Amino acid sequence: MRFHGPAPDNSTPPCTGILITNLGTPDSPAVADVRSYLQEFLSDPRVVEVPRPLWWLVLHGFILRIRPKRSAAAYRKVWTEQGSPLLTFSRSIAAALQQTLDQCLDAPTKVVLAMRYGSPSIAEGLESLRQANARRILVLPLYPQYSATTTASTFDEISRVLRGWRWLPELRFINHYHDDPGYIDALAGSVRAFSQAHGDCDRLLLSFHGLPQSYTDQGDPYAEECSATAERLATTLDLPAERWAITFQSRVGRQPWLQPYTDQTLKQWGSEGIKRVHVLCPGFPADCLETLEEIGEENREYFLSAGGEEYHYIPALNDSPAHIDFLADLVRRHHWRNR
Repeated sequence: MRFHGPAPDNSTPPCTGILITNLGTPDSPAVADVRSYLQEFLSDPRVVEVPRPLWWLVLHGFILRIRPKRSAAAYRKVWTEQGSPLLTFSRSIAAALQQTLDQCLDAPTKVVLAMRYGSPSIAEGLESLRQANARRILVLPLYPQYSATTTASTFDEISRVLRGWRWLPELRFINHYHDDPGYIDALAGSVRAFSQAHGDCDRLLLSFHGLPQSYTDQGDPYAEECSATAERLATTLDLPAERWAITFQSRVGRQPWLQPYTDQTLKQWGSEGIKRVHVLCPGFPADCLETLEEIGEENREYFLSAGGEEYHYIPALNDSPAHIDFLADLVRRHHWRNR
């Protein structure tokens, strides 16, 4: 193996790098770009735990022939002039966090955004920090709840890239913040503000991204951490048990995923006479395809078609002041002291 050089430029004052990471997005809603993104995403053995030769045949022989066209149509519904909502909001979060840290830390800090799949890549993000002479790097994946499919996969890629570096930085990794009081308070504040603007609801649905049940059975703590987030949020909001529920969305394939399912729950509520529903996705700090299209549009139709009358999606925290203040506090708590 050849190791990268040169070493950091010591004529530049050293800084602490903050690598903000998120899942990723296609470069455009064109079918070819969506196919390229899905190929990278679905080729990750952390995401799909199927023997590689068999999965290669399924992925290239079936999934990548069918799914990109359908996914591209969904992306086109949420794409903006600025591009992918996930990338746009993630950039805004990183920029706002940089501004806040500049004001509250007495040591130079550089915030860089990277995506696990697609652009800007983790390799590009780390290289940007190397060129800034970041001798210490704090990695902050925007995944409140830990899962091997997301957080651990991010660690895998960072490790792969750093294997080629000759001079390694000190490294810290925040692997979850699902029950952090600051995060719960930010979520609760968003729910209260939304209810004040749009009226109260009959039920609050807390929808998290799904995960195959087998992953949980084998020890992934994701479901447990989602439940902890939901229960702490409901307690903070002083909601009785009959006023809220936790569900899981975005399942694919025939194998069982974490239950109850979001779509089935909304259909059931509509048929049972529940009239007003608010939906929050506490596992998504930044709005994306799964929140804006799947929750904001697709599941809205399920509820209304089943008899519901009013459905509202509560936006993700995105670059709201409460979210940025929480992330800045989280960074401060993990920041190295000057030596």
